[in-house]
Amino acid sequence: MNKLKANLFLFSILGSLFWAFYGCGVYEPLPQRLPHYIRNVAIVPFRNETPFYGLEAKLTLKLTDELLRDGRFTLSKMETAQGYLEGNIKKYILSPLSYDANLIPTSYKLWIIADVWFVDKINNVTLWQEPNFEGAQIFMASTQPGGITEEAARELIWETMSRNIIRRTVEGFGAAKGASEKKVPR
Repeated sequence: MNKLKANLFLFSILGSLFWAFYGCGVYEPLPQRLPHYIRNVAIVPFRNETPFYGLEAKLTLKLTDELLRDGRFTLSKMETAQGYLEGNIKKYILSPLSYDANLIPTSYKLWIIADVWFVDKINNVTLWQEPNFEGAQIFMASTQPGGITEEAARELIWETMSRNIIRRTVEGFGAAKGASEKKVPR
């Protein structure tokens, strides 16, 4: 009987240790990196669903610059690329956050939302897709000390978004993500 109690005690200790090391840990998925055969990447000009002209060209240009700066992949034309990055700018929202005594806005939040995906051209498979990829910038109006223009705030967003999109492409899942569908204004 003592041997049975000792075995049960040992089993419960081992079970507890197993649970402590493996059961309580935070689940982290393995990174989903690009396949080894993708070395040449094309960037398809983004589409623009907003009424603001030229946003797609600026983001596409910044993405191209960031891909070249990163240097892990070769930028190529669509005909010779093994994979391509594509996207769609869905929303452009500029909201005043604070006002002065004359009800003139003194600070703003600029928010740009895009759907982005990467396609393995060889196997014709979407390797990753990120809906509601967001870029946001809070800034003081240019009439305020240290303030910037809306265009300068957009440039900051293009820098951040392009860095995050290329990081998502190169480093894999979890490196950068989109906003929750509930967070995006209608």
